[in-house]
Amino acid sequence: MESRIQVLSTVRVQNSPDLYKLVDSLNRTLKKQDLMFGLALDQNDKDKAIFTIYRT
Repeated sequence: MESRIQVLSTVRVQNSPDLYKLVDSLNRTLKKQDLMFGLALDQNDKDKAIFTIYRT
């Protein structure tokens, strides 16, 4: 069975020490709706984070 992950939205936001808590909470709450959330540091600007919403 092939698993497809579709990017629904990507946004750059100001990095914050607690940002990962929001992503964790969203992932735990909405995984049954086939949604997944990601967070990564922007390689070009360490003060920014990239927040991505996926459909799994």
